[in-house]
Amino acid sequence: MIPRLSAWWRQRQADRLEIPAALWDEAEAGLPFLGHLTPAERGRLRRLARQFIAEKQWSGAQGLRLTPRIQVAIALQACLPVLNLGLAWYDGWVGIVVYPGDFVIPRRVMDEDGVVHEYDDEVMGEAWYGGPVLISWFEHPEDTRGINVVIHEFAHKLDMKSGDANGLPPMHEGMSRQRWGEVMSRAFDDFRRRVDRGEDTPLDPYGADLPTEFFAVASEAFFEEPEMLRSEYPDVYDQFRLFYRQDPAAPAR
Repeated sequence: MIPRLSAWWRQRQADRLEIPAALWDEAEAGLPFLGHLTPAERGRLRRLARQFIAEKQWSGAQGLRLTPRIQVAIALQACLPVLNLGLAWYDGWVGIVVYPGDFVIPRRVMDEDGVVHEYDDEVMGEAWYGGPVLISWFEHPEDTRGINVVIHEFAHKLDMKSGDANGLPPMHEGMSRQRWGEVMSRAFDDFRRRVDRGEDTPLDPYGADLPTEFFAVASEAFFEEPEMLRSEYPDVYDQFRLFYRQDPAAPAR
């Protein structure tokens, strides 16, 4: 009964939200990687995005005016990974904070000798366990330096569904945690070696920092450049195909 009530409430909240067709079209025109979706899938993505906008709490930071166009564009990207999983994967938190470009987060870390170091970390986004998602908004796609901030941070949120972000999200029935771990560990080690050698890798080198970052960076590629990911790491692509229940590199439908 509870899931039914939750679905009913989501739909009721979404039905109150008016989004003109022209606004959907404008936002999607700026997201060419949605082109592989069938008309039916695009319709489902819009419905998910509408519900997502209605149930999350949105804030603009540092003077950013949060317009409906910005919200729609972010929601479409955030909901793409859960298109066949459902919005319940984003339960447990409500806040989305949008910044006008890069922003700074003060850090405080202790090294092995017990010395505390404080510094300002310039970032494009950050996902907090049980808390909000912080996202940079760029009016011009070229300013993102080839990074999809939204998919990256929401991949972290999926990763966190199993606890701490470690590159191992909850597995669906029929998936093997052992197989996932073997594939991702082997790919991460290979990618890190390539980055350490100074190779110009198709994947963002930031993915070599930690397994959780490799998962997020590879997730960006899965949705934005699926053929590239399938060519570079076919086993990773196959695991993502099972996890996300999508196959964006499949022949046009």
